[in-house]
Amino acid sequence: MSALIDSHCHLDHFTDEEIPGLLERARAAGVGGMVTIGTRLSRAWQQKDLTRFDRPDVRVWCTVGTHPDHVEECVVADADGIVAVADDPRVIGIGESGLDYFHGAEAVRPLQQARFRAHIAAARRMDLPLVIHAREADADVAAILRDEVETNGAFRFVLHCFASGPDLARAGLELGGYISFSGILTFPRSDALRAIARDIPQERLLVETDSPYLAPVPRRGKRNEPALVAHTALRLAEERGMTPGHLAERTTENFTRLFSRAA
Repeated sequence: MSALIDSHCHLDHFTDEEIPGLLERARAAGVGGMVTIGTRLSRAWQQKDLTRFDRPDVRVWCTVGTHPDHVEECVVADADGIVAVADDPRVIGIGESGLDYFHGAEAVRPLQQARFRAHIAAARRMDLPLVIHAREADADVAAILRDEVETNGAFRFVLHCFASGPDLARAGLELGGYISFSGILTFPRSDALRAIARDIPQERLLVETDSPYLAPVPRRGKRNEPALVAHTALRLAEERGMTPGHLAERTTENFTRLFSRAA
């Protein structure tokens, strides 16, 4: 059976002393790799440094980018700057970037949108996938993605920790994107999200933890970690009528196709 890949976690929220145990628990849970995701380009060095924990049986990769919640403090503002930071063999993707209208004040939205487009441009230039964060901004995320593809050409991307509606899912798929599900999929009130997950083409599915946040049932409310992606994968397999092994095989194939530098 293929090992699962946690396509989105935040290892910078764990200490150096905690990570070896975290990796061992991941291995025991059938997880063969994880991507630690950047949220501030000013701290990209930290994500790169965390790849020193990479090992043959549990791979550790990274991305670099600035989360929409941090755009006002971002010192790297354009695609050239993002490319310069990301030009490192340890980096397999750009992001996370996108739009967050839940936390961000309305006055910050134009800046979020500009930074989102800069990350898209960098991802396109480097031919690396973009990890997209979308929260209460479905229409604008979809509109920017469509405009960018129509105006400047296709690029690779994943809508991470998907908890949006069917319209954004449909737009993302139409534009060639992937959709990644987190522990939210297991929450009791996530029936609408599970309905979306059942309809996503299996060649576009990924799984993730977004750890240390959003631990899945039966660990909800606890600190999340990459080993727990197995619970999300199991629920996703059940919803789709797939065996856990088949789900692991397909999502890992999808991950390797999208994050081709990790192959």
